[in-house]
Amino acid sequence: CSAVDACESSNGGCSAKAECRRTTPGNRACVCSAGYTGDGIVCMEINPCLVNNGGCDRNAECTQTGPNQAVCNCLKGYSGDGKTCTYISLCSRNNGGCSEFAICNDTELTERTCTCKPNYIGDGFKCRGNIFQELLKNSNTSRFYFHLEALSIRDITGPGPFTLFVPRTDVLNSDPRVKDWIARGVLAQVLRYHMVGCANLLYKDLTTITNVTSLHGDLIHISYSQSSLVLNNKAEIILSDAVGTNGVIHVINQILVP
Repeated sequence: CSAVDACESSNGGCSAKAECRRTTPGNRACVCSAGYTGDGIVCMEINPCLVNNGGCDRNAECTQTGPNQAVCNCLKGYSGDGKTCTYISLCSRNNGGCSEFAICNDTELTERTCTCKPNYIGDGFKCRGNIFQELLKNSNTSRFYFHLEALSIRDITGPGPFTLFVPRTDVLNSDPRVKDWIARGVLAQVLRYHMVGCANLLYKDLTTITNVTSLHGDLIHISYSQSSLVLNNKAEIILSDAVGTNGVIHVINQILVP
């Protein structure tokens, strides 16, 4: 007589994911393979993610990759190796995409708010100061700003409101009369003729009136022709409604002369 090997046929009736082990003649034991659990007859993959999030950080996602195997990946808004995840402040990088003149506040995961600083207005992504500051930011109006600075003209730094009609930078640079006005000491008068006090006149407002009084004291005549606003029948508004905290800027293509 010879001993019967219970594992010889069909893995001894054990699961395909189990090892059949001979015990006594005609008997065997079924032991699930590594990464599997069960009685040996039925073996199932062990999912490590079901217990303690697979050892991942609580701010990480555990993903099963095989029997008793898993990877940890930090959730959006966190960084790390998955075992340890650290919150990423959106505001810590480039001010969260907010304007340099805005305050960035983290609110919740992947969210933040942008709020313009005091004395600035806007949506937080674009924040504007008073119109004197705004002149310098725009290449179309920066030359006008430098002339105001050179002459210490600070009228438009006050609370306002003001409306400015600013000759484009290339116009101020190319007009030979500017040097003559500087030499004669009358450029300040010319610049103030481009300023209107006590009024925040947007483009739509200008279409409804015919005259405004400049800080120089002279009137500026306004007409509406061929879908364009024209000042003194000569200077056309080419860019409009650059709004600041104390007024609005319009860019014109010629110099107004009082």
